[in-house]
Parts: sequence; structure tokens; C-alpha cells
Amino acid sequence: MNKPYLVGITGGSASGKTSFLREIGNLFGPNQVCILSQDNYYKPAKEQTKDENGHINYDLPDCIDLDAFKDDIIKLSLGETVKRREYRFQHEEQMGDWLEFKSAPIVIIEGLFIFYREDISTHFNLKIFIEANEDLQLQRRLKRDTLERNIPADFVQYQWNNHVMPAFRKYLEPYKEQADIIINNNAHFNNSLKVVEDHFRWKLNNQ
Repeated sequence: MNKPYLVGITGGSASGKTSFLREIGNLFGPNQVCILSQDNYYKPAKEQTKDENGHINYDLPDCIDLDAFKDDIIKLSLGETVKRREYRFQHEEQMGDWLEFKSAPIVIIEGLFIFYREDISTHFNLKIFIEANEDLQLQRRLKRDTLERNIPADFVQYQWNNHVMPAFRKYLEPYKEQADIIINNNAHFNNSLKVVEDHFRWKLNNQ
């Protein structure tokens, strides 16, 4: 196999990264595309930084083992297979299942801080930034966290104001200009998805 084509995808919380990657996964097989998410690299709760009110801030680069993440990105870029325990939100004390990530011609790396860390961003052949209106992102996060993660709405709002948006301003927004493709996901990303799909198919046919 030729050297994999590495794609970095980032964007603010609830901008639509997961939905976009799910669609990519539906369009391509595991022998064509490998997707590695930063979500499975969160450090244990006991190692996390707490804010002035004693709440863990999961929106800081230090909350994620970015060194291990970088090491696994390099392994995938070399055609190797990576194994990682699944991180279980709200159940950090439970050992997640082992996940296996087999390198493929196209390797997609997803995460909040992948452009902020230069030693990670330098590996990407293509950079994609997904954005949406901030009020819409908040509504999406409220729906996700209250329904899927059983987090009270008032605490979701607290995290948004004190953790999520300050981190976005510092660690994501300044690096948007580095992106090769910026996807607006206020209503849908269908057109952008088609552009990315066509590009990936071209890469696969010309490797």
C-alpha cells in the first residue's frame, strides 16, 4: 500500500463532525477509509483539571492524551494497526471495549485540538473545518447531552459558557484559516459531503 492520505477534521462542539464522519463511513469501506477519533484518548477523571467551582473541564488540550494520539496517528500513517480502549462518557471508571483501527489508503483523524498541536497538524495532507452557528451548536449539544448522556440542561449550559466556548476561541477558531475546506453545517452538509466524497474517490483511484 502507498503511504496513506491523512485527513484532519475538526470543528466546534456539536458542529456536526460525528454526523459527517458517519456519512463518510457509510460511503466507503474499511479497506478504503480508516477513521480515528480523539474521543477515545481522554485521560482518567483523576488526572483532569478542575475549574474554580470544582468541575472537570473536558475542553482543554491537557484533558486528552495527545501524545498517545499522535503516536497512533504516526502508526496509521506507516500502515500499521492501532488498538485502543473505547472511552465511555459518564462512565470513565468502566474499561471500554478494545477497538481496532486498521490503516487504509485514506486515514481520517478527528478531534478538537488536532490543528492546535502543530506536531499533529503537520501530518495532514488535507484539513477540514466544520462550523455552524453558535446558537445552533448549543441547541444540538443540549439535545445530545441531556438525552444521550443524561446531563442536566443547566450544567450543559454551564459547560458551554465556561468550558466549551472559551476553549473554542483559544484552541480551534484561530486555526480555522489553516483549513483547506470549510464546511458550513447550519442546515446540512450534503454539497460539501459530495465534494469530499469525489475527492476521496479520485485519491483512491490514483494511488
